[in-house]
Amino acid sequence: MFKITEGKGFHITFKNDTTVSVQFGPGNYCENQSPDKKNFLHVRGISKDAEIAIWDKNGEWITDEYFGGSDVVKGHVDPEELLGVLVWVQDYEKFHLKLLEK
Repeated sequence: MFKITEGKGFHITFKNDTTVSVQFGPGNYCENQSPDKKNFLHVRGISKDAEIAIWDKNGEWITDEYFGGSDVVKGHVDPEELLGVLVWVQDYEKFHLKLLEK
């Protein structure tokens, strides 16, 4: 499922009910972080990177499981890195079970 969020990003929720938030507008950790919303609209919502967050079917933040650390968001993620995140989230249950086995 896809969901547009405040005109500056989107959510993707996979069949396993795990969600990735991709945000690239004013206030997000990306090249458009400046709060100048007029400028963001002028560049037509284009950004070379984005802020992302990941949460599981229970609404628990799991961004740190992919990136390490303790942050609920990861800033300045480029498209290639985002692709890796999406693949990981799609198979989250499989990856999560491997972590639990360790």
